[in-house]
Amino acid sequence: MIYEMRVYRCVPGRLPALLKRFETVTLKLWEKHGIKQAGFFTTLIGESNQELTYFLAWDSLAEREKKWGAFMTDPDWMKARAESEADGQIVGNIVSQILAPTAFSSVR
Repeated sequence: MIYEMRVYRCVPGRLPALLKRFETVTLKLWEKHGIKQAGFFTTLIGESNQELTYFLAWDSLAEREKKWGAFMTDPDWMKARAESEADGQIVGNIVSQILAPTAFSSVR
């Protein structure tokens, strides 16, 4: 199992729109594509309180490539993303890291 950590830094004031999009659209589309989330977090103390950090669980890099590619090109996702950004851009920057648990990690 590998994990992907993604950090979305929102345009100021747009975090609520991002949270709404995940809750009402994105998670349903992930379920359709078999994408497994491993947790979502907002930043209470840190560099910016306009961030959403989440983790995805993958069996392999090949699985990630296949499922993430299918999600990103899904017409329902492209339409929903465009509609959610009708009032302006939501995310200013995305950082993604692929992580492997250590032998002593409580998460495997």
